[in-house]
Amino acid sequence: MGQIIALVDDDRNILASVSMALEAEGYTVRTFTDGEGALRGLIQRPADLAILDIKMPRMDGMELFEQLRQKSDMPVIFLTSKDDEVDEILGLRMGADDYVKKPFSQRLLMERIRAVLRRRALAGEAPAEGVAEPSMVRGALELDPSRHVCTWRGEPVNLTVTEFLIVKSLATRPGHVKSRDQLMDAAYGEHIYVDDRTIDSHIKRLRKKFKAVDNAFAHIETLYGIGYRYKEA
Repeated sequence: MGQIIALVDDDRNILASVSMALEAEGYTVRTFTDGEGALRGLIQRPADLAILDIKMPRMDGMELFEQLRQKSDMPVIFLTSKDDEVDEILGLRMGADDYVKKPFSQRLLMERIRAVLRRRALAGEAPAEGVAEPSMVRGALELDPSRHVCTWRGEPVNLTVTEFLIVKSLATRPGHVKSRDQLMDAAYGEHIYVDDRTIDSHIKRLRKKFKAVDNAFAHIETLYGIGYRYKEA
């Protein structure tokens, strides 16, 4: 059985066409036509990745995502309506891993799915010869890539795959500035393009998560017009 993709959309034409494309790529697909049904199904049987349409009756994609995040950290890609930037920004600030605008090409969606799943695998993958990647400690920050665990002052900080890779990239060289392009490559890979606002939204979400643990957190610094850096302790 291939990796399981959950597809949630009230447009049955999209469900049918995307399901066929996913199955042709070797994925196992579970489809849902509304958020309430998807919530029940995915809590009972989580998927490897969920693709959520934002605008749905009964329970929209944002509410579904918020409910799922209380139970699971499965990667999520949002499908957003054409020209609706508010949907994209809100979705990323909530912690989604990526978004794709409707109408979309199936090739683009497949690339985004592969990229997110690849990032999830890399975040929890041990290096060659079975030797676990050592934890990274930077003052109060500890990152354990082999278990996809982040803690701040001993308290867990629940990060998505993308957020984890951004923090890891910044903390690898404290005090050194990382441009948005460098962070995009670290989080998405060199062949996936996202705009600057995507990285900015992830950074805002990261700060919010760390501040929830420690309100004095200020270790991710913005250098306007340049990028971001992790402040040395």
